[in-house]
Amino acid sequence: MIRVVVVDDEALVRTGFQHILNAAQGIEVVAAVPGGRAVATVRDARPDVVLLDIRMPDVDGLTVLAGIRALPDPPVVAMLTTFDTDAHIAAALRSGASGFLLKDTDPEQLPHLLRTLAEGDAVLSPQVTRTVVAGYLGGAEDAPAARRLARLTERERAVLVRVAEGLSNADIGARLHLSPGTVKDHVSAILAKLEVGTRVQAALLAERGGLLRPPGRTP
Repeated sequence: MIRVVVVDDEALVRTGFQHILNAAQGIEVVAAVPGGRAVATVRDARPDVVLLDIRMPDVDGLTVLAGIRALPDPPVVAMLTTFDTDAHIAAALRSGASGFLLKDTDPEQLPHLLRTLAEGDAVLSPQVTRTVVAGYLGGAEDAPAARRLARLTERERAVLVRVAEGLSNADIGARLHLSPGTVKDHVSAILAKLEVGTRVQAALLAERGGLLRPPGRTP
């Protein structure tokens, strides 16, 4: 059973997510609370996944994210937003969020996305991933990031490129003719070598280090 906490300032949004997810097999919303009660609720309920509104009037979503990430053995956190160009998204991903969901996500897709999060994959569509990585962090190449990327093997670099495209382990395996388990092992090695906590943070570092720039492109 995947245990979920929904954090949003709007009761209607909390109720909607709760209704959709509780109807799905293997998923249980154990709490749905506003931002001010989020960290204490997550500490006590010990969910596997938290869906966290990025903009709330009572407390900033990034502040709540930092509080959750500071807990012992913190859960996976995905940010909820109304817009896919929210300027706070890059900051949330750098702070350890495992992706983000639009509040108008297709209800039929929501349980699948939750299971993806619980399995350790990031939840960002390929289009949104490219927008976040290229749009928010486009600019000059970061030499320290490039040095960290140099720790990777060629196979790990190939896997990281696909991670940055928003592909799941299964899709990466299909592209590179690897089993999902092998891809998972590569991803774990990539996170350890790059000293980051999530797939999305690894993708952001790949952009800063120049791995995702086409040959000959001028930063």
